[in-house]
Amino acid sequence: MKIAILGGDGFVGWPTALHLSHLGHEIHIIDNLSRRWIDTELGVQSLTPMDSIQERCRVWHELTGRRLNFHLLDLSSEYERLKTWMGENAPDAVIHFAEQRAAPYSMKSDRHKVYTVNNNINATHNLLAALVETGIDAHLVHLGTMGVYGYSSVGAAIPEGYLTVELDKLDGGRATQEILYPTKPGSVYHMTKSLDQILFQFYAQNDGLRITDLHQGIVWGTHTDQTRRHDQLINRFDYDGDYGTVLNRFLIQAAIGHPLTVHGTGGQTRAFIHIQDSVRCIELALADAPKARDRVRIFNQMTETHRVRDLAELVAMMTGAEVAYLPNPRKEAAENDLVVRNEQFLELGLDPITLQEGLLDEVVDVAKKFAYRVDRSRVPAVSAWTKDLSQKVEHDPEGRAIRSVS
Repeated sequence: MKIAILGGDGFVGWPTALHLSHLGHEIHIIDNLSRRWIDTELGVQSLTPMDSIQERCRVWHELTGRRLNFHLLDLSSEYERLKTWMGENAPDAVIHFAEQRAAPYSMKSDRHKVYTVNNNINATHNLLAALVETGIDAHLVHLGTMGVYGYSSVGAAIPEGYLTVELDKLDGGRATQEILYPTKPGSVYHMTKSLDQILFQFYAQNDGLRITDLHQGIVWGTHTDQTRRHDQLINRFDYDGDYGTVLNRFLIQAAIGHPLTVHGTGGQTRAFIHIQDSVRCIELALADAPKARDRVRIFNQMTETHRVRDLAELVAMMTGAEVAYLPNPRKEAAENDLVVRNEQFLELGLDPITLQEGLLDEVVDVAKKFAYRVDRSRVPAVSAWTKDLSQKVEHDPEGRAIRSVS
């Protein structure tokens, strides 16, 4: 297949591009490189040294003989260019990663909130409009998030996208209707993913677009089979308080002797997936495309759930690190349960990678190898969900949390 990967320079986009190229597909990466500019804005860099996207593509071609075609294009602001590219290239599938992906970043300030909405919603809608206008019968696969459902406990498993409800009819009888499972986004970022769902529903029913929406858990790990093949193909590794995912952050904190920062009670339950499983799920979703006029197909792309404090204790036991419980900058329940249905990917043949000490050791080794690149002042999570926290955290000159103050 000819596949366009939007946001193919990113944390999940890059290993997906390599994985699908390895399988023999023709890959076109479309990216505006905004994630690299955000690194500059935040004054932080990937723990792993990253070459330019052009150099990464060159190394892959020299190594495998397969080309990765890169196109510099901003989906959110260059609609005509996007439409022209789609019309001229007519991809068989489009994988949409091109959205600002960090909840903390989306909550830093009003400017960051506005940027996240403008970037994410415009990118998604421009893409949908371009697919309709060009008449391309491309399967759209979108990377969403489990976070659209929030993290409150409802005492029931979260289904894969849809809920059947029963209503009172006017004649006194009962009627059933299938609706999207209600969202309860906990950040502006998660809100944009919730809005994506409405856009997908409209364009699927109104224009017959074929769409798969993947509600992904928190990704951990850094290597896939392809990124291991050459040092210059390594994936990015975010450890900062805005973009670093919780388990990867614990592992880098342990590697540099920083206490593991657990916010609140650590009773927040999260869904997780290894980066290798993430790219495998996208492969499976591509192969099981819906037909025109089908409802949007929704998968829960996760393999297991864990409480944050349990993960911290696991990493502490492995590494000897200390655990520090700090005030939570997020506006969320202190404790929650999370039960998620994920039968669809299992039925398609996914053999999940679960948390294993060997794989955790691999990430710790990466963290230790590049620990000299860590800016300790960027480790704490400081982006707050509300302007006035009842508690704030003080840090020493090296960025380590030392106490909380009222």
